[in-house]
Amino acid sequence: MTKSLFPGFDGLMSLSRREGVDVRPTLLRVLTDLYVQAPTHSDDEQRQFIALATRLIDQVDDATRSSVKAKLAIYPQTPVPVLQKLGLVAAQEGRRVPLAREIPASPQAPSPVRPPTEAQQRMAASMAMQPKEAAEIHDMFFRADATQRAMILHNLAQTPLKAAPQIPTMHAKRAIQILEMAAIAGDIENFTYELGDSLILPSRVAAQIVDDAGGEALAVAARALDMPSPNFQRILLFFKPEIGNSVNNVYRLSRLYDRLGDRSALVMLAAWRGSTLAVTRAKYQPSLHDSERQRARAGTSGQSRPTVQPGSAPPVRTGTDGSSDR
Repeated sequence: MTKSLFPGFDGLMSLSRREGVDVRPTLLRVLTDLYVQAPTHSDDEQRQFIALATRLIDQVDDATRSSVKAKLAIYPQTPVPVLQKLGLVAAQEGRRVPLAREIPASPQAPSPVRPPTEAQQRMAASMAMQPKEAAEIHDMFFRADATQRAMILHNLAQTPLKAAPQIPTMHAKRAIQILEMAAIAGDIENFTYELGDSLILPSRVAAQIVDDAGGEALAVAARALDMPSPNFQRILLFFKPEIGNSVNNVYRLSRLYDRLGDRSALVMLAAWRGSTLAVTRAKYQPSLHDSERQRARAGTSGQSRPTVQPGSAPPVRTGTDGSSDR
């Protein structure tokens, strides 16, 4: 492990207090994941983990605390002060307290389906995005800077262009789990493959999204999957170290992600898909044009050939002495 379990921790905490963005649940989850990945730790790493974890445990929500507690309860190298803070050991004896059986959550009733509004019906009936328009939006987005990209995404919410269909919920949940595991492992190849497969994107576009230095393209892809904000933040911290090590970049992208609407992300997804068709057409247009010319030339030459009309007499052949062969 590195010298610091979580670089920029103090900066993120101060930013959270100043800007009102509560990143403490994400920090505790990430800190715990980092700690339990290694079988052993140095004294310095243990001191860091004790200081940070005990500081955050009292400041996070119950769901985060329960998740961290479940991971540390089965990890053999969890420090005793952290176990005591979580109520897993007695305060004096230092022995583990047996955990109670988990209470099953009551099934939630499905939320009622709301009828589409008049604006949504107009959008659904609008013309689908043409390949040329899709390619223009795709190129404009990747050429723009951070400010311009935020403006493009804001304007896409109001455009009459038809958005891509919503990714099915079960498919999206599975993709989110795989993407997060690949991000934690730093597996770029599998991350790119899963992103392209789940969003039905060609490998070229998926790689362009993953390699994008600004991170806005990854935010759009995650929003198209309806990825929860904490999962997106963990992917930023693990998979994009050039972003995760910058307090300002993490805050900027987290704020952009929380404000990004589903429609904007799905319209951009439709543009990414349609841009591929435009590139394919442009690539094969010369050969298609030549084929049309060849077919036209063949049709013209076929019309000039003499043919024997039905009912006409066959030509009479004569010999060298002028007599007929008949």
